[in-house]
Amino acid sequence: MLQSVISCWLALVFSVTAVFAAAPPISAVGSKFFTADGDQFYIKGIAYQLVPTDPLIDTEQCKRDAKQMQDLGANAIRVYHVDPIGDHQGCMDAFADVGIYLFVDLDDFPTQILPDSPSWNQSQLDAFSAIMDEFQQYDNTALFFVGNEVLTTAEVSNAAPYVKAAVRDMKAYRDSRNYRKIPIGYSAADVPGLRPMLQNYLACGDDDAERAEFYSLNVYEWCGDSSYAESGYSQLQKNATGYNVPIFVSETGCRISKPRLFTDQAAILGPEMADTWSGAIVYEWIQEENDYGLISYGPKVDPEVSTDALDGFPRSGTPTTVSPDYGNLKSQWATLSPSGVKLSAYSASASITPPACPTSTAGGWIVNGNAPLPSVGQTLDSAATASDTTPTPTGSASQASASATGGGTTASGKEVTGMCLGLLGVMLGFAVWL
Repeated sequence: MLQSVISCWLALVFSVTAVFAAAPPISAVGSKFFTADGDQFYIKGIAYQLVPTDPLIDTEQCKRDAKQMQDLGANAIRVYHVDPIGDHQGCMDAFADVGIYLFVDLDDFPTQILPDSPSWNQSQLDAFSAIMDEFQQYDNTALFFVGNEVLTTAEVSNAAPYVKAAVRDMKAYRDSRNYRKIPIGYSAADVPGLRPMLQNYLACGDDDAERAEFYSLNVYEWCGDSSYAESGYSQLQKNATGYNVPIFVSETGCRISKPRLFTDQAAILGPEMADTWSGAIVYEWIQEENDYGLISYGPKVDPEVSTDALDGFPRSGTPTTVSPDYGNLKSQWATLSPSGVKLSAYSASASITPPACPTSTAGGWIVNGNAPLPSVGQTLDSAATASDTTPTPTGSASQASASATGGGTTASGKEVTGMCLGLLGVMLGFAVWL
């Protein structure tokens, strides 16, 4: 009994601490993101992949970069590849201390869903689960992507059911482990032939267990000093209006016209789009051969001489801003602080219906949105994805590892639980009053 009371008080302390943390946990409610303190969350993010394997295991480098990102005005990083067995505590703490959240991809080069020969098997599920196991423990882990630009043309849209199956099974795994409901969704290539079918497909259907909890687009349409109408952003807004889950830009930063002005941020985070879109992630932090970097760690060197330099570009050190791009983005973000809506007001009135599932079209989107999804290890034939009948397996299926867990409680356990909930209500009420 005493041990239970102590555990209860510790839970209360951690809960109240989370309310006042620099990076309180984020959740998806309806079509918006909210922090644990009830504020709507808008993304001002940076793509952050210093090395191909895992940039989140070098604590000192993370501290240097986090400080520089704080100066820039960033509140999020996107990391595409991580090692689930690495020690990430130092880096996650460094970013949390300055209010920066992690948006992390669950796939890697060996485990990604491929467009031409899509699969969703036990090995992929296990690999995705290992990354979730590692990063769910951090309050500043904002969300998980199950894929990045898997579909790049309408001709490979039959890969979409595998992406949606990955969403379904990772949600089930998260919930079976009693993890925090960190949102799970997808980062899409901005392909006109897939708009808006893919975004509607991932969020449609009567079964909430299968629907994505957010959708995002890698958008490079706004180049130079473009405009809301000229860039095509007005069409993106039209497609997203009334969408039932959060939607945001997961990559942006066209460099066709230099220098980059980042004037698209005023549209995304301004009155034209901020009521629908939840912000944007700019590509990218480090200067590389592709010339998208906002900072560098020194001049280009001979990669055969410097082991730290990949393709000649140093991967660690003191960040030096790339001018004028860094300053241009900083100036844009400094003027953009949408307030959004409070969770208490939004949740009381929000009633959003999922979009209709798209149907297959000859020469275009080829998936019937009502067709059953593949189970783990199952391969669908093209006829099954284009119909709403039960798919015929052409490969072996295996049981998903996600399963419900639970157990009974004693009477004294229930009593302590009830007391804990009551105290939690009092403490949280006090926190709000403060």
